[in-house]
Amino acid sequence: MKDQLYIGIDSGTQGCKVIVFSRQLGRVLSESSSPHSLIENNRGGREQDPQTWITALESALSEALKSVNTKEICAISVSGQQHGFVPLDQDGKVIRAAKLWCDTETVAQCHSITKRLGGEKTTIERIGNAVAAGFTASKILWLKENEPENYAKLATILLPHDYLNFWLSGECWAEHGDASGTAFYDVHSRKWSTEALQAIDPDRDLSQCLPPLREAVQPCGTIRPELAEKFGMPQDVLIASGGGDNMIAAIGTGNVREGIITASLGTSGTIYGYSDSPVIDPQGELAAFCSSSGGWLPLVCTMNVTVATELVRNLFQLSLDDFNNAVSASEPGSGGIVLLPFFNGERTPALPEATASLHGMTTTNTTPTNICRAAMEGVTLGLRYGVEVLERNGMQPGEIRLVGGGAKSDIWCQMVADIFNMEVISPVTTEAGALGAALQAMWCYCNAHEGDVTINNICDSYVILDPNSRKVPDLSRTTVYGAQYEKYLRLEQQLRPLTS
Repeated sequence: MKDQLYIGIDSGTQGCKVIVFSRQLGRVLSESSSPHSLIENNRGGREQDPQTWITALESALSEALKSVNTKEICAISVSGQQHGFVPLDQDGKVIRAAKLWCDTETVAQCHSITKRLGGEKTTIERIGNAVAAGFTASKILWLKENEPENYAKLATILLPHDYLNFWLSGECWAEHGDASGTAFYDVHSRKWSTEALQAIDPDRDLSQCLPPLREAVQPCGTIRPELAEKFGMPQDVLIASGGGDNMIAAIGTGNVREGIITASLGTSGTIYGYSDSPVIDPQGELAAFCSSSGGWLPLVCTMNVTVATELVRNLFQLSLDDFNNAVSASEPGSGGIVLLPFFNGERTPALPEATASLHGMTTTNTTPTNICRAAMEGVTLGLRYGVEVLERNGMQPGEIRLVGGGAKSDIWCQMVADIFNMEVISPVTTEAGALGAALQAMWCYCNAHEGDVTINNICDSYVILDPNSRKVPDLSRTTVYGAQYEKYLRLEQQLRPLTS
């Protein structure tokens, strides 16, 4: 029987991953990756040239296709880093580098938009979210105020995954999950927010720059003929709606029904769960996103996870194995050292201008092993705060499904179980973004050609949990971390006047 192959693309801050997934065999047949470069400045600017995404995608895709029958490819889906702003001119050309989710150069513009909307409380009531520094809205106002000549050229506003879909299909569409992270989308009505767009620019109808919205199950087109020929694919390969990285990773962890919580240990950290209805946080710490599976995906994001551990690892010039060994050589609590890991500022709590700090160092505990463990503990304590935000808004975390680069570390997985005081488990495929994209592509294709197939059924069939990865909290360590967490919270509160 002829197989059906689905391509999942995960284009993130650090690089692009591509997998080819077999429906018949129920597993990944091949995979490849290619890195991205970052443009940074000391004002909080974090940007990338979208051409680097295309270059990396072409490289990873070419490699991943070498060992498969490309004539069996049915559909492609893209998972992309959320919140980025890709400005196109009237000819569909990129005007300037894309400002990214981790860009904190737009704090002043966040305040301006929030003020025009009537303050933070009113903003949350109107669109369901606060205007966070990482979200897309402030980046558009920043362009208007700082680069008016480029703003005058602006004809189309795309998110990173939308831009890759545009490159693949030649079509401009938006999808509700990724769109809900822009701060100019109303999560109640699931539409672009006219009020928020007017707050960005009252003198221009920015809705004319936005692509129409599509449901997650709907394709945004078929592959461009020249790409089909280049990669040896059929001309009718569907390009699925795709979505933001967290929304697609939710699919890749089977997080498509209520009661499952996913935690991602990536460049940033995210904690999220599926909901059949909007979950709005009056305090604005919970992002009221839509899912890329037809519902909603309330989410908490912290800006620094592997950012912090990689900085400390590189500081001591350690390999990844040596870093994990150093963490293991230190005791829970890191000898009393606490790291506030706000290297990129912080989104939750909302401290976009914060910086990182080490506290509690003495002549006896200031060792590389303690500092390494403090880095891992610090970011995990920050994620615990995110769990409490979910709980405060009615979510009921039980089992945590752990993904991202950090989920490959056995000691880190156990640390999450101990600090959260919850069982954790990882899927067999921890690259949840690429897997989720492939499964969404399958969902799209099946509904287009085979009738109604639910994303729940697809995830139940193809998201396999690894029983050997399950970690159970250790009571003695949980007690230590309870005290460490209280210290972390006190320290953050005391330093807030200096970092906000």
